[in-house]
Formats: sequence, structure tokens, C-alpha cells
Amino acid sequence: MDASQIVLTAEGRKKLMDELAWREGEKSREIVEHIKEARAFGDLSENAEYDAAKEEQAKNAARIAEIQAILANAKDAESGEFGLTVSIGSTVSLVDGDGVATEITLVGTTETNSLEHKISNESPVGRAIIGHGEGETVEIITPAGKRRVYTITKITR
Repeated sequence: MDASQIVLTAEGRKKLMDELAWREGEKSREIVEHIKEARAFGDLSENAEYDAAKEEQAKNAARIAEIQAILANAKDAESGEFGLTVSIGSTVSLVDGDGVATEITLVGTTETNSLEHKISNESPVGRAIIGHGEGETVEIITPAGKRRVYTITKITR
């Protein structure tokens, strides 16, 4: 699997689809209203409200295009294409060299959330465990140069 490939879990795909629907609907209507209000102020050449509303419209359009591209090109983590080993969408139980257990969910870069223990497939731990199975031990060198050893104790989807 190409590390730069975008992979989404079902939850991540739904979040993007919800955001897209909001931006194309409610957010776009709100921006159009701001533009109408700003036009009512008169001369558009020196109208800061109009400029701000048009900039907001451009940012919204750019995000819509970005989400559409992600959804069009992303692969589904749950498709089974990634095999029975650790892959994007897997929840993995790890035990470090000191016996401390950790559970993480491996997600694509757009879904990373450390507070929910969702780590990217491009992170040092994500890159190290992807493709490995239960019972395997992996070694990770952190960005700070520390060596960590983890044993994969459980993989679920």
C-alpha cells in the first residue's frame, strides 16, 4: 500500500460527507446572504464586508473541492483489501517493553485524533505496525530518536 494513499474508515467517510452536505447547503446559503447584505452597503471597490464575504465564499469552495477529491480517491479501510494483518481501520492492542498496554485505532491522515487514540498510518507507530499480525514484535524509532519495542497482542476491525 502506498503511504500517500488516502484511506478512510466508514466513520471518517461519513464525517466528510456530512461536512460536504453542510458546506454545499447551509454554509453556502449563509455566505450568499452575507454577500447580499454587503452589496447593500454600496460601492464594492471599498467595501470590506463584501471582500470578506467573497473570501469566505472562495475558502468554502476550496474546501468543497478538497472534500470531493478525497471522497473520490479514498479507499475504504473496511474493504478487506488490506488483508488480515494490521491495516487502516484496525484497532490494535499493543504492549510496550515495560508491559504497559495501549489500544490504538489506525486511520488515514485526515482522521487522526490523539484524544481518541486514532493514529495515522503515516506516524512512526502506524508505519511500523501496518502489515504485522498478532504476536509480532515491532521496533520503532521515535522522531526524538528513542527506540521503542511493541508487541501486537490483539487486532480487531
